[in-house]
This record gives sequence, structure tokens and C-alpha cells, in this order.
Amino acid sequence: MPLVGILTGGGDCPGLNAVIRAAVRRVANDGWDSVGVVDGWKGLLTGDTMELTVDNTIDIIARGGTILGTSRTNPYKRPEDVEKLLETYTALGLDGLIAIGGDDTLGVADKLVKDHALNIVGVPKTIDNDLSCTDFTFGFDTAVNIATESIDRIVTTARSHHRCLVVECMGRHAGWIAGYVGMASGADITLVPEKPIDMDRVIAVLKRNRQQGRNYNVVVVSEGAVFQAGDYVTSYEGEVDEFGNVRLGGVANRVAELIEKHTGYETRSVVLGHLQRGGVPTAFDRVLATRLGYAAAELVLKGDFGKMVALRGNEIVAADLSEAVGETKTLDMDLFAIAEAFFTVD
Repeated sequence: MPLVGILTGGGDCPGLNAVIRAAVRRVANDGWDSVGVVDGWKGLLTGDTMELTVDNTIDIIARGGTILGTSRTNPYKRPEDVEKLLETYTALGLDGLIAIGGDDTLGVADKLVKDHALNIVGVPKTIDNDLSCTDFTFGFDTAVNIATESIDRIVTTARSHHRCLVVECMGRHAGWIAGYVGMASGADITLVPEKPIDMDRVIAVLKRNRQQGRNYNVVVVSEGAVFQAGDYVTSYEGEVDEFGNVRLGGVANRVAELIEKHTGYETRSVVLGHLQRGGVPTAFDRVLATRLGYAAAELVLKGDFGKMVALRGNEIVAADLSEAVGETKTLDMDLFAIAEAFFTVD
């Protein structure tokens, strides 16, 4: 009986289980079996797998995280690991593989397709919404909702104590989460990786808003926002993952220090961190993840490999995997311009 493997790589994300469930169901309808590769690409090095059936995936659509586990393992970091991966792929007898992940996970998938002609289909997964070729990635809507609700809660303290709150959202290279959250929460100003931080402007906006009657402030900042191009703020100097990504953290603290120094306002920083990608997915993400998982399975059944399923408008389409991982999709600055209308000081 034909066999499809499924793996989830990189950071966990609300909606992963919905993708798995949909893919398993779709191939089962055509008489195919499914096997889960445990802990992302690491599972194809160790041979660690788990059985996936309609019965053991039927009720996982609302569950957060991933039943398969995940890791940031990069098989291309060591040449011998690529050979081991190929051996395991062959030993498992896979007729196709669905790789669910972000740019790092799908970057590995693209190389394996190009270099070794493996039968792989990609599914875009990242709360950052920064993968090309798709309008939205599942997990993004959940992250925005969680972050916005968090600000709605903590703003009561800011208002009561007349404080300024600096809230740090995820977003290494793209400010999608911060941009949406800043707009949805009515933040005084939002700072994103696409535009270097201008503290003079930040201070001016906060002071202007106080003068106009607001007795508290909220600043939303992406973890990847920089004061100068490429100059990340990090509390973890020198720490990188297997794909060479710097471990970020600390920009909210730095911005808060500067605000208090130059305004005299009592200022606190809040880092939302993994709260944004934890918990159950929103209804939107459950539906989107289900559609993507179903479409990915259909590509496998048709033998249409080297593709990534994507959302375009309201349609699910197949995009070239190389194109999808070739360039980071940064925040739509036309959208951000609407938010910036509230940041003016003239």
C-alpha cells in the first residue's frame, strides 16, 4: 500500500495538528497509509516514527502544538546527516513526504527535492506570516488574537497607574504580528523590523498623546526591530540555532529604558514570547490548516512534488517550493501606513 510521511519542523504553531488530521484523512480516502516522522528532520536521521491513522487523528483539530513533536534540526549542517536522511527515507518506503514548516524547514525540503529528487510537498507554517507565495500562514491569526487580548488585559494596569507599556511581539524579519496587533490594540506607536527605530519620533508621539488627554501609553515592538539596519538587540549574545538564527530578546527592555529616561513616564516592558504560539488555534486557523493539509495530500496523490500549498485570496493553490523560500515576505507597508496615520506628531 502506498505510504506518505508527515513531519513538522521548526517552532510549534497553532494549527499543526489540523494539517496532519486533514492530510491523513485525504490520503486514507484513496487507500494510502500515513506515517508520522517524529521531531521534524531529526526523525529522518534517527528513524523515529509513529503510526498515523484516521482513528488516532480524528479529534486533534483543536489541539495546540504538534502530536509529532518538532525540532530545529538542520540535516545540511553535517554532510553525513544528509546521507543518513536519504537512507531512512528509502528504508521507510515513502512514496511522498509532507513537510510542514517555515522557511528553514521548507528550505531543507527544497534542497532535498533539487539535490536528490525526493518526493516532497511543503505546507507553510509560521506565526510570523513571512513566507512568500501565500497571503497568510496558519498560526498567524491565533498569534495576533492572543497578543491583542493580552494587551487588552494589561492595558488596564497601564491606565490605572498612568504608565507606559512596551509590549514585545514575535517577528524576526517581518513585522506582521506587531503591525496587526498595534493596529488592533490602538497602540500609540508600533515598531517593526522594516523600519529602524526612531526614538525621537517615539518620544514625540508619546508626549503628544499625553497632551491630548491620554494618561497612559502602549508601544508595540517586534522582537526583530532594530535601531540601525541589522543591529539586533539580544540578551543571548552569540546563541544561534542550527540554521544560524540569532536568539533574539531584549528590544522591549531597551526601548522602555529610553522612554522612561527621556519622558519621565513610569515605563514597563512585557515580552509575550511563547504565549503567542501556544494554546488552541482560532477557528480561522483550524479551517485554513485543514484546507492546506487536504491540498498537500492531493498533490502527493497526483505526484506533483516540489510544490508548496498556499492561500491566494480565498483559493488554495500550488506554488513552486523554491519561490516560496527564496525571499522573506515583509510587512505590507501600505497596510502599515494606515497604522502610521495615528503616529503623526504634526
